Amino acid sequence: MSLPWCALRWVWFPARVGPALRPGRGPGPRLLGRAAAGAWSSSSSSSSSGGSKAPNTSLYVPLPVKPLGPSAAGDVGAELTRPLNKAEVRKVLDRFYKRKEIQKLGTDYGLDARLFHQAFISFRNYILQSQSLDVDIHITLNDICFSAAHVDDLFPFFMRHAKQMFPMLACKDDLRKISDLRLPPNWYPEARSFRRKVVFHAGPTNSGKTYHAIQSYLAAKSGVYCGPLKLLAHEIFEKSNDAGVSCDLVTGEERVMADPDGKPAAHVACTVEMCSVTSPYDVAVIDEIQMIKDPARGWAWTRALLGLCAQEIHLCGEAAAIDIVTELMYTTGEEVEVRNYERLTPIIVLDRALESLDNLRPGDCIVCFSKNDIYSVSRQIEIRGLESAVIYGSLPPGTKLAQAKKFNDPDDPCKILVATDAIGMGLNLSIKRIIFNSLIKPSINEKGEKEMEPISTSQALQISGRAGRFSSKFKEGEVTTMYPEDLKLLKEILNKPVEPIGAAGLHPTADQIEMFAYHLPDTTLANLIDIFVDFSQVDGQYFVCNMDDFKFSADLIQHIPLSLRVRYVFCTAPINKKQPFVCSSLLQFARQFSRNEPLTFAWIRRYTRWPLQPPKNIKDLVELEAVHDVLDLYLWLSYRFVDMFPDASLVRDLQKELDGIIQKGVHNITTLIRMSEAQRMLNLDSSPAGKQGQLPGAAKPSSGEAVEAAMAESLASKSLASKLVRQGRLTPHMLKQLRKEWLKQQTEEERARAEDGSHSERTRRKKNNPKAH
Repeated sequence: MSLPWCALRWVWFPARVGPALRPGRGPGPRLLGRAAAGAWSSSSSSSSSGGSKAPNTSLYVPLPVKPLGPSAAGDVGAELTRPLNKAEVRKVLDRFYKRKEIQKLGTDYGLDARLFHQAFISFRNYILQSQSLDVDIHITLNDICFSAAHVDDLFPFFMRHAKQMFPMLACKDDLRKISDLRLPPNWYPEARSFRRKVVFHAGPTNSGKTYHAIQSYLAAKSGVYCGPLKLLAHEIFEKSNDAGVSCDLVTGEERVMADPDGKPAAHVACTVEMCSVTSPYDVAVIDEIQMIKDPARGWAWTRALLGLCAQEIHLCGEAAAIDIVTELMYTTGEEVEVRNYERLTPIIVLDRALESLDNLRPGDCIVCFSKNDIYSVSRQIEIRGLESAVIYGSLPPGTKLAQAKKFNDPDDPCKILVATDAIGMGLNLSIKRIIFNSLIKPSINEKGEKEMEPISTSQALQISGRAGRFSSKFKEGEVTTMYPEDLKLLKEILNKPVEPIGAAGLHPTADQIEMFAYHLPDTTLANLIDIFVDFSQVDGQYFVCNMDDFKFSADLIQHIPLSLRVRYVFCTAPINKKQPFVCSSLLQFARQFSRNEPLTFAWIRRYTRWPLQPPKNIKDLVELEAVHDVLDLYLWLSYRFVDMFPDASLVRDLQKELDGIIQKGVHNITTLIRMSEAQRMLNLDSSPAGKQGQLPGAAKPSSGEAVEAAMAESLASKSLASKLVRQGRLTPHMLKQLRKEWLKQQTEEERARAEDGSHSERTRRKKNNPKAH
């Protein structure tokens, strides 16, 4: 070779930081080292500065960096120097790893101990397993082996490799800027161009605050109502049109135009997530503003409050939200007028618990916080010869309204309501007394963790306030508990002052996530969200909402090839992740979308195995509810991807029919509970009729034959039944008759036990308190 070793070294070696770590060998190398170090680390040195919050590096998922195969141009580094001795190179790399100065420098550039170790292991494998290295690193390694260079000169190549593994190291400043959420009012320039008048209608439930806000809405030339539930949006939609004010309905799954020709009305009733922040209005009403603190949905109220373009903004909610709203409006330069309201009818906390369901009376509502409690209490009420209506969160809106109508109807024998806290909003109910079956409710905190703790004062007041409403026949409400030991706790909860809300929720937008993904193109969407939240900076008046449901959907469809924008929309679709059929449907919809195959009406009928049969037990009812949620998901996506979900109107008709089927099931829910109990006793769940893989509510063989055959097979698995069947002494018909007799006997025994218990309780009270008798 014509060039000396050192000359070749200066030709090929681009960037090194040796002089930054040790004295240089003469002026040439020292100057070159400084200049090169500045060149290679320009982005890193800036990214090492930035926000005061240290990033959570446990969220950094390493990307694989594969060793290099044979080069088409040959191994140029080996030709210029010599082939590397792998054993010598391994020793060099071990020396590099053990140097404290290198580890410290790595920390300065964002590599904590864990990332440094991961990056080194990958870097060592890359060096030792590559069949031909880049020329610059090959020459540097060769020089180190011959003591013509220092081991520290590997650091630039090591960092280059680390940035390939962890691309966020190279662009931390950009990521911080994108995820900077410190000035949310600036996101809505159209709203800032308005001089908005903000009126806060503060008061408890049944105080008339929403009524007064709606009067301003109806009197305006144009307006928008933003509610937390579809039921509330429907109610305002109907009230507006009944009052002669043309109003459209907009929810995630539905668009209803008041004008037959489809011309937009000046008034809109919508769910809060669906409100437009670009359309101008005279009056906007934001209902239940205290939900701005909700860990999952609070961002929607923040967006509406800061972004609605209206001359007047009317807020309805608890007084606990006054301070946070005032603070947020101060940042926009807008003042808040507060109008306080008192409850229109009195509500009394009783001094005695219910203790027994025998003490129920018309107008009672038993509040439970789990479906199992709903089923159990409903069954016990039926045993006592009473009818009850049932309302819980996963029921379709039409079924909830039907159950509410049944309970409110003075001519209907149903006088008892069993419900979850779903009655707290959206339903007008004629309740005299609220009875808490329990005060412990499962909840999800801001970190996404499940907690079991007593209900908050705000929740207790919201639920208790349903008793004795001004518009009902009961002009005075009562509240108590089922068990005496809970009554003291209930009084303590209700007597506590409601804590002022301290912060409002925020949520990254699709544009922000898209910009984030530009810098981290190989990162999964769920990991992208984690890193975004970790990098995000918020003012003390805000918090970033919990995004566990979003990440759950992102992980679910991660392997399906979709564009980032489409993937983001699918992940924001509201689904019940506790329902396997709903989750698998989201996956199937995304897969069909990725194949560019439209999801037609015929396809959705096949997928749900329509027609569906009325439920025969609780399991069937739950499965039908899941199918209803799947149709909801279809309708939600149909308004985002019209071409791929083209049959929204037909699917809506299908959903209405399914709602009717579910209504019939809920109407006979105690019968379904009895059937479920019987099937558990007879082990029918292991029969062919209950095999896994059958889609919810799918059509089954004729019901009588199916039940008889299932019972025969189930009982045949028992020793005595097996013997009788083999001997021909039992037939399916005989089994069916035995089952009916057994059910009748069980019901009579339970009723007798209930009556005995009631008699014993009365006797005990007479002994304890003869004067009262």
